[in-house]
Amino acid sequence: MPNHTLRLTAVLFFTLIGVFIIDQNIKMLFVDGFRYYSEYFDLILVYNKGVAFSMFAFLQDYLKYIQLVLVTGVLVYVFFLKKLCYAIPAGLLLGGAFSNIYDRFIHGGVVDMFYYHAWPYPIFGLHGFAVFNFADVMIDVAVIWILILNFKSHLCKS
Repeated sequence: MPNHTLRLTAVLFFTLIGVFIIDQNIKMLFVDGFRYYSEYFDLILVYNKGVAFSMFAFLQDYLKYIQLVLVTGVLVYVFFLKKLCYAIPAGLLLGGAFSNIYDRFIHGGVVDMFYYHAWPYPIFGLHGFAVFNFADVMIDVAVIWILILNFKSHLCKS
């Protein structure tokens, strides 16, 4: 069993670190001044003080500590499950989450940059979708992946 735990830890750790490094490098481009504007999407710099769609911004500094506790709980739960099939999606989720939490400590808010504002938003009188980043996409992919593993348990035999 120790070999199984070692593999789980290695896969989880390298996935987490990979997402964290990629996300932080992309964010540094925008913190350093990179911008791009187009008809369909803009690559801009926004500091999100809340979570999705700036919700819970009123929690201010407490938000990063609440998120840190929640993410640590996910990490503990993955090791409690001891299922290797959760290592990659959990690594994606944790890498994205830790990267966004790191932003809160360093920048005072999450560094977001991708703003999609084309079809269908203008049809409904909206200006566009929320501004998001690579870590957010990895978290979304991870949540979908984990839900699939939970509802299709035959996919996860380890």
